Amino acid sequence: MVKTIPTQQQASDDGRPTVSDLQGGDPLAQAAKKHWLNDKSPKFKPNAVKTDFYDILEKDGFRYKSLLLLEQLQFLEKYLWPNFSEDASNFHIICIALMVNVKRRESLLSWDLFSSNPSNFSELFRRILSMCIDNTISISIRTHLITYIVSAYQSLDNALVRKECAALVSISIWHNLSSETVRNVRLDKYPQLKKTWRASIKRFEAADDAGKARLRFERAWLYQMVINFISLLYKTPGDANENQQIVIYCERFIELLTDLLSQLPTRRHVNYLLQDLHVLTAIKLSPLYQNPANALLRDLHLLLQRFVNFSIDDHTATPLNQEDWHQVHCAVLARLQRVCFRHFKDTLTILTLANFGALGQREELESHLAVLEDEQVRELCEHLDLRTSYPKNTNVSVDRTFLTEVLLSIHERQKNYQEEASELTVLPNETALFDESLLRHENYDGSRPLGLPKLNLQYLTVGDFLWRSFILYRCETFFGIRRDLEESLKRLQPKLIYPSLETSFGGFSKMALVIERPSILEAAPPRVGDDKPAYVRAEINIDLSRLSDDVRRDWDGLRVDDVVFLLAVKGVDETDSLSNKRPNSTFADYYGLKALRTAEVVQILDKDGRIIRPGDNQNNRGDNRRRRIHVKLDAAMYKHDEENVKKGKPDIYESINVLIRRKGRENNFKPVLESVQELTQSDVPMPAWLQEVFLGYGDPAGAHYKNIASRPAEIDYRDTFLNWTHLVESFPGKSLMPPPGADSSITPPYILSNIPAEDKSKKVAKKRRRNAADEQAEDNSIEVRTYKLPNMGPYPVDKPRQNHIKFTSVQVEAIVSGTNPGLTVIIGPPGTGKTDVATQIISNLYHNFPTQRTLLIAHSNQALNQLFQKITALDIDERHLLRLGHGEEDLKSDTNYSKQGRVESFMDNRSRLLAEVDRLAVCLGAPGAHGDTCETADYFNMVYVKPAWAKFEKTIEGGTKSTKEIHAAYPFHYYFSNAPAEMFPENLPAEEAMEVAVGGYRHIKKIFSELEDIRPFELLRTARDRQNYLLTKEARVVAMTSTHAAMRRHDIVKLGFTYENIVMEEAAQITEIETFIPFALQKPTTAGELPLQRIILLGDHHQNSPIIQNLALRQHANLEQSLFARFARLGVPTVDLDQQGRARPSIANLYSWRYKNLGNLPFLDTQKEYSTANAGFKHVFQFINVEDYKGNGETAPQPHFYQNLGEAEYAVAIYQYMRLLGYPREKITILTTYTGQRALIKDVLSKRCAKNPLFGLPGGGVGTVDKYQGEQNDYVILSLVRTTRPGYLRDMRRMTVALSRARLGLYVLGRRNVFESCYELSEAFSRLIAGRSTKLELVVGEMWPAERRAEEEEGEEKEKEQVQGEAVMEDVTHLGQYVYEMTVTAVEKMREAGAAGGKNVSMVKL
Repeated sequence: MVKTIPTQQQASDDGRPTVSDLQGGDPLAQAAKKHWLNDKSPKFKPNAVKTDFYDILEKDGFRYKSLLLLEQLQFLEKYLWPNFSEDASNFHIICIALMVNVKRRESLLSWDLFSSNPSNFSELFRRILSMCIDNTISISIRTHLITYIVSAYQSLDNALVRKECAALVSISIWHNLSSETVRNVRLDKYPQLKKTWRASIKRFEAADDAGKARLRFERAWLYQMVINFISLLYKTPGDANENQQIVIYCERFIELLTDLLSQLPTRRHVNYLLQDLHVLTAIKLSPLYQNPANALLRDLHLLLQRFVNFSIDDHTATPLNQEDWHQVHCAVLARLQRVCFRHFKDTLTILTLANFGALGQREELESHLAVLEDEQVRELCEHLDLRTSYPKNTNVSVDRTFLTEVLLSIHERQKNYQEEASELTVLPNETALFDESLLRHENYDGSRPLGLPKLNLQYLTVGDFLWRSFILYRCETFFGIRRDLEESLKRLQPKLIYPSLETSFGGFSKMALVIERPSILEAAPPRVGDDKPAYVRAEINIDLSRLSDDVRRDWDGLRVDDVVFLLAVKGVDETDSLSNKRPNSTFADYYGLKALRTAEVVQILDKDGRIIRPGDNQNNRGDNRRRRIHVKLDAAMYKHDEENVKKGKPDIYESINVLIRRKGRENNFKPVLESVQELTQSDVPMPAWLQEVFLGYGDPAGAHYKNIASRPAEIDYRDTFLNWTHLVESFPGKSLMPPPGADSSITPPYILSNIPAEDKSKKVAKKRRRNAADEQAEDNSIEVRTYKLPNMGPYPVDKPRQNHIKFTSVQVEAIVSGTNPGLTVIIGPPGTGKTDVATQIISNLYHNFPTQRTLLIAHSNQALNQLFQKITALDIDERHLLRLGHGEEDLKSDTNYSKQGRVESFMDNRSRLLAEVDRLAVCLGAPGAHGDTCETADYFNMVYVKPAWAKFEKTIEGGTKSTKEIHAAYPFHYYFSNAPAEMFPENLPAEEAMEVAVGGYRHIKKIFSELEDIRPFELLRTARDRQNYLLTKEARVVAMTSTHAAMRRHDIVKLGFTYENIVMEEAAQITEIETFIPFALQKPTTAGELPLQRIILLGDHHQNSPIIQNLALRQHANLEQSLFARFARLGVPTVDLDQQGRARPSIANLYSWRYKNLGNLPFLDTQKEYSTANAGFKHVFQFINVEDYKGNGETAPQPHFYQNLGEAEYAVAIYQYMRLLGYPREKITILTTYTGQRALIKDVLSKRCAKNPLFGLPGGGVGTVDKYQGEQNDYVILSLVRTTRPGYLRDMRRMTVALSRARLGLYVLGRRNVFESCYELSEAFSRLIAGRSTKLELVVGEMWPAERRAEEEEGEEKEKEQVQGEAVMEDVTHLGQYVYEMTVTAVEKMREAGAAGGKNVSMVKL
């Protein structure tokens, strides 16, 4: 029997309100109907908040389902905030805080609601702050209020919130330091702080009485909160419920302190106060910390400790490297020795003489302090200016133990983030994978914080960002591995057999095999300076005889370096009920997982020792069932296991009996984690122009091209502009100045001048700096000049390929920004042509900066190939293009752009060009084998070709020569005799004839130039050397996925690869760390900076974010945040593309409201396909309400595997209907929001359509919305699945993707009352339904393509007009019967036609 362990996530999903709850008899729902969900809401009564809502919530223990119910009923938007005033009760305040907290847990929090009344928001915030320090309010309520404050400090990008939060962490909080001496020490160290301190004093003295009271409150609030927190830590235990509430409060408060220290603006002054208050020591010595049950509290304390002691100067923001960190610690120890020498010379003589290395050890320092009396310890602390007392109400005994711990914590050597990261393994074992803190993440439901760093708006240093990312990415990786191992073990069903007590496996998993113990082949001696083996090789024998062919192929498809997992599983006795019911049992306990080791595949051999490679056909090898897999074991764990064996513990490798693999894309974690870990160990230098913007400080526009001093004076935009009119339209409001004497209609290509960068050498006040862009008078003139494209030769291949897209003015703005140095962020709504913009930027960079390289990054192979395919169509020499990674084979091109393909292409070109050299030698009458090698060709060029051209130039110089004379003197006319057109016709003017002659010589020079580039490939003999040379020297546009960049970072950096430009597509779908790694694929320059000059990010943060499987990491740690989205939050200047050309305007209207001024390109109003109706449908888009089918709506045979048979049948019936009308199947895509529904639709299609030639399968495929982002099709049938609650579609980003995939027709299947009642989706569904019927409305008698004009899809009046042949489908059964009858008719017609033509059509079945 397969056991399942329910997770908190599943439990919380089961407890979420359904549509019936929202519309049913729940008291809260009834109260909502009474107060705001009706046509005539009664006058607001302040007491109603308490009686009708708060009391019910309090009685229910503030159950999350009840809070979520009120949130979905728009309690905050429709009732609480509109009726808020300064006279609002505390119950009103608490309810607002509760609703904000719910929205934060649901990732729906937006502070824009409060911007309607800033003064009221300020009053609300002050009231919440006051209630937080009111000890008469229950601890559970204060916990909710603290959670609200946490949310605020995580939203400092909002000006309204930032204004209220900033005052609480200003320098004025230093009034609460233990002494004036402590404060002056810090003020003397940083003179700038003295000015800030004096300014705060002046501000206080200048305020009136009310202002002074406000300032006193602000500077005392955090101090009072900390004191209250310490009091709770040491509070005398009460009943169990009260103690638990105190623990939860303390956890939240530690989370708040950690958040304050994790961002520099809030850290600067707070950290010094917390150190003065000895917060870390107070937590560590508290009874709550010592309680074994409070493991989460200890995790949070450890995280807080890491940020308190983070290696950064809090006031200058200077990161401290290893040496700086050591020097700071030595200075602290030196001060201790000086104080001890001055005041305790006789007692602590040995301490004053101890070396810093020994003194920094806790045990050593503790032994020195042990000789002091209690009072002496206190005196030592006072001499060190350390706090030695708290207010009496804190209940803290500041005794010898406490003060000793303070001294130890201050003076012991602390590990920095680099050391901590280096100690973490990237390969899991049973201890690391099932660590208690990691398992705690799986039970996350948002009710309590986690001991995890968060990715937020700002970072302390680049190292801080890398450390946080490494910790979180490792957690996400281990979560995925744990889930896959659990799934395989569930399917294997291990159990114990009596009386042998051996483990038997009663099930089967295609990802797992039962094996015998692996054989250790070799353990290489350790490398110099290391203590573990250099490598450990082992052999695993597997038997594939019981596996199907496809599963066997999967096992044979293991690649070199793929990670596999070796498990020692001891079956569990199912009759032992006690072992299965232990409350703290992990999955490892349930399934008897005793040990876990990892290994990397080296090679796979058949039973005869022959190597098996992916794709090999094993069916021709006789007995092909047995394999020998050579693997490389984790050397560190092998050494650890060997040591355990020497201690008498059992040998783990003797008990290994299961081998598990993972899917390829999910199993690349090791090189990625190693890349991130390696980055944490190095002090990565960011380009100076990007540093502050990346960390989130300074001017958000600081990296914009207009603020970069090193940008070129002018740029050649080549084929960006089609003509002068296009150029003028591209720069509205600008004055274009052609060269003197030229008219205003000069032809392209155009070279445009750049506006000089702003002079930032003069320091400007901070407030003025914010409005600098508005105050400066912008130069609106752009100088324009042109030139004639040179003749490159007489052959068609010599003609440059031109861009034919007429870019809009906003697209041109993006191209100009991307071509210039700096950071460019381009927001591309669906269909706005951001890929075309990217390719034009790359083309401009290629031609303007011939010595620079461009790195092209995308999240998926599909997006990368689409972009790369468009690049190949531009005027970029294919020998400078390179595509890295396994996705190259999917590139739709006859040319192979992989490393191997490029090398082969170079060698093929070598043969072709050398043949041209031989032909040229014949034409010039030069005897010899000039085309043997690149070297002989170069000799031929020097001895024959260049002198021949020099002679020609000398012949024609001086005086005017006719075309005939030029032709006669031209030395290469015989060589160009095979040109498609005569080079020198008689009527050709002499000036043009000369240009033709020069063009021919340019063609010849290009031959020798290419041969010069190919010459190294002659000299390099190995394929690897040639490929490495190609990457580092030849390629100028290199494309790879973000995953490939992370996996191969070490190898790429080692080769010395350099690049100046990065273009990143799908940037909003790439996590921050995966975005950062491509920035660091090269070594710093001699100046200590990365040579990056341009970063161009293209994406759309209004669509899907990066996919993170772990709920805790997604919601609490914000790991799904992309750098693209963070830049948008920070206010970095963006270019918002504003005209779409994908969908009908009526379909685009469904999602255009999500974007800033998104309009439509003019051709959408003129092209026939956009103005013609969809044959057989009354509407070009429609929402179809699908009721329960056969008594069922949504079902979930497995957790989160949602299916809806009614919608699946409906989707397939619509598809069949469209096919019967003649719609091409490749123009139809069926999408759904869940993988379970996708599987169900495929099953229905397989049964009804796959073998029927009338239908076939949809050429556009059946997919999920998440996987279909970036793709499109003419007609999309969308199934929303859910019938009880909206599920994750409450995230409007997913709905935006879903509604924007169709060009011409969109038909949405769902339950109207579920989605229409959802606040976040209300705008989209109001446009989707727009007063029209929710029953499918067809038009009979039409075939595809239709001639009927599409109706105006706006306004209810038009929708009521009848269309000739209109038919309404009542439900899926009605549509199914209608399609069946159409099918019968179609089959009869086919049979009649077949009989008339003598063909057999019996294969057509209904």
